[in-house]
Amino acid sequence: MDHFEHERLDVYKAAIDFLAIADEIVELLPKGRAYLADQFRRASTSIPLNIAEGAGEFAALEKARIYRIARRSGTECAAILDVCRVRNLIDTNLLSAAREVLLRIVAMLTRLILNCGERPSS
Repeated sequence: MDHFEHERLDVYKAAIDFLAIADEIVELLPKGRAYLADQFRRASTSIPLNIAEGAGEFAALEKARIYRIARRSGTECAAILDVCRVRNLIDTNLLSAAREVLLRIVAMLTRLILNCGERPSS
């Protein structure tokens, strides 16, 4: 074995790409926004970490639960991007690019969750 299971997943690769964008956004946040930077760092880091953890899990329901955590961190990041947009903290082109990557990640995670046999609740 020359690689980990999560390294094969497109969603993991996209999450790592997003992490780089998130770091760029954090560096551009104006002084006095440390609370937002910290929250964004933690949420964006949670995505690939939980994807890797889920990929390493064998039990389908536990795998789905861990992928749901990653998905929730993705939607949290989307909300942070909205906060940045509303407060005019970051260039809208960069925010749009980050949002596009997040949309892909959340969609892929949703498919992974459903493939684990979990069905959305009504």
